[in-house]
Order: sequence, then structure tokens, then C-alpha cells
Amino acid sequence: MSLVAQNVAVEKEVNGRVITISVSGKLSRSDYDLFVPAIDEEIEQHGQVRLLFDFVGFHGWTMGALFEDTKFAVKHYSAIARIAIVGDKRWEKVMASLCKPFTKAKVRFYDIAEVEVAKSWLREGL
Repeated sequence: MSLVAQNVAVEKEVNGRVITISVSGKLSRSDYDLFVPAIDEEIEQHGQVRLLFDFVGFHGWTMGALFEDTKFAVKHYSAIARIAIVGDKRWEKVMASLCKPFTKAKVRFYDIAEVEVAKSWLREGL
């Protein structure tokens, strides 16, 4: 299943237990209205999910999106088992380290050339 909006695309695989969120441009509050319900639906069905955030082409957040991001982290603190962050910029690697205190999930950064490795890691044990 795929959902697509201006700045966000959501794809589900492994019966919804692995969710890829591809972000481009600047993330706005309304973008969260697309992908958060998709994640919530799978958490309700499976208990925990694994996420791949593809940040290639990502240019940051609006102020409203930063608030939504904080709410997302608090609400989903223990509902996400693994997070793979895929990007091509140094700050995205730093972001992967900074998000670790806000989740119980295992978090790893992968360069865009390693996207298939990231997907394999997310699928491990499912």
C-alpha cells in the first residue's frame, strides 16, 4: 500500500510491519496528517513496527512540523522497534544519534547507497 502527498510518500511492506516514509522538500504539519495515521494503524494491528525514513532531498521542518515531530516521538516512544534513517548528508547522520533518547527503538543511519542494507536490517527476524 502506498500513500503520496506533496512532500511525503508512505509505503508499507511485510504485512505493514515495515513502513518507509520518504520525505522531500520541507516537512510541514499537514504532512504528519498523512504518515502518522498510517503508522498508528499498523501499530494498532501489530503492536510494534519498524520504520525507514528516507531523507534524501529533505530540507528541514516548518515550526508546526517540529511540534508534530515532538508529539510523534512522545506518543510512539515504545511502539517502534527499529528505525533506519537513510540520507546523503552529514547532519542526517547526526540526527540519527540525536533521536535515540526519544525512542526505545534501535536507530541506525545508512547512506543512500546502503538503502537495501537498511531494508534488510528492518526485515530481520520478521
